Amino acid sequence: MAYIATILLLGSGELGREFTISAKRLGAKVIACDAYDGAPAMQVADEREVFSMLDGAKLREAVEKHRPDLIVPEIEAIRTEMLAQLEAAGFNVVPSARAAQLTMNRDAIRDLASSDLGLVTSRYRYATTLEEVDAAAAHIGFPLVMKPVMSSSGKGQSKVESEAGLQEAWDYACANMRGDRARVILEEFVDFDYEITLLTVRHRNGISFCSPIGHRQDRGDYRESWQPAAMSKEALADAQKMAEKVVMALEGEGRGWGLYGVEFFVRSGKAGEEVIFSELSPRPHDTGMVTLASQDLTEFDLHARAILGLPVPALIAARPAASAVILADRDSADFAFEGLEEALAADDSVDVRIFGKPATRPFRRMGVALARAEDTDAARTLAAKVAGRVRIAYRGGPA
Repeated sequence: MAYIATILLLGSGELGREFTISAKRLGAKVIACDAYDGAPAMQVADEREVFSMLDGAKLREAVEKHRPDLIVPEIEAIRTEMLAQLEAAGFNVVPSARAAQLTMNRDAIRDLASSDLGLVTSRYRYATTLEEVDAAAAHIGFPLVMKPVMSSSGKGQSKVESEAGLQEAWDYACANMRGDRARVILEEFVDFDYEITLLTVRHRNGISFCSPIGHRQDRGDYRESWQPAAMSKEALADAQKMAEKVVMALEGEGRGWGLYGVEFFVRSGKAGEEVIFSELSPRPHDTGMVTLASQDLTEFDLHARAILGLPVPALIAARPAASAVILADRDSADFAFEGLEEALAADDSVDVRIFGKPATRPFRRMGVALARAEDTDAARTLAAKVAGRVRIAYRGGPA
C-alpha cells in the first residue's frame, strides 16, 4: 500500500491517539511507540513498538527498522541526544531535535525565552540540592512554585507558601522527576488573572494562530479548557509576537514545522493586561483537546497538515466550546465506564472521548467531555456536567 509518509510516533497517549487518527486520514502510516503495550495510539496505529523512549539504543533500533519519513515526539521524556544524532544522519525530527531538547527541560526553554529572546517571564532560579533550594527561595520570596525541570502533566509541582514547605516540595519534585537529572526550578508565583494556551502552527507558508484557549489547572495538571478565551486585542498581539519569536528560535536543523502549545499568564497592570511567558510544548497540547469541539480543523489535524507539508489556513476560526477531563481516583486494571448514555443524552452539542488506557491510577486522565454552546461560560458548565455523568466502575485492583 502506498502512503503519503511513514511516521514514527514517540509516545502513544491520548494526544498521540488523536494525532494518529488525523495523520491516517491524510494517508500516512503510523508506527506508535511507548513503554507499555496497548497504549491509546497503538490501538489505532498501523504498527507498534514497545520500549522506553529514554533507551537511546532501542530508539535507534526502531528508526533503523522502519526508516520513517518523520519522527514525531508526543512526550517530553525522550533520549533527545539520540534524536540529534538521527537528525544529523538525515532523519526528519518534528519539529526539530533542538526543539525536543530544549522543551524537554524547563530550564533550557526558560533560559532561551528569558535570557536569549528577552521575553517577559516570572523570576526564577534552579536548584539541585535542598541547600540550593533554600538559597533560591530566599532570592525569589514566597509564595513560589517548585517543579522538576523535566516532568509532565503537572507531576512534581507544588505551590510553597513559606520556608516550612520547602522540604516537602523538594521531596515531591524529586519523586516525580522524569529522566536522569535531579534538578528543580523555583519560580515566582504569578498572581495572574487568567492563563492561556496559544496554539501556534508553523507551516510551509509561515505562522498561523488558533484563538486563545483558557484553562484551569489542579495539582499542576489541566482539568478544563475553553475557547475562545476573552482577552484584549493588545494582550493577544503581545502573546502572538512572543509565541512567534520563541517558535522561530526552535528551528535547529529541522524544518521547524508543526503545532506548538505556548502557555502564558495574563495579569492586569497599570498599562493594561501584561502577558508573561510560561512554558512551551512543540506538539499538540492537552488543553487543546477543546479543539475537538471548537474548530473544524483540530489541533491534531493542524499538526498533521503542518508536518506533512500540506496547506494550513492563515485564519483558523473557533466556535465557543469547552472540555472537562474524566479522572480516575484509584489504581485498577479491571474497570468499566458507566453513565455514557446519560452523558450523551443532552443533544448533539456534547461528546465524550474515552482514551482507552488499560489501567487507572489516582488523578489519571481517562477521558474528556466536550461541549459547544452560545458562549464559553455556558460551554464550561455543560462540559463539566457531562464529565460528571461519566463514572468509572472499579471491579478489581492493580494488575
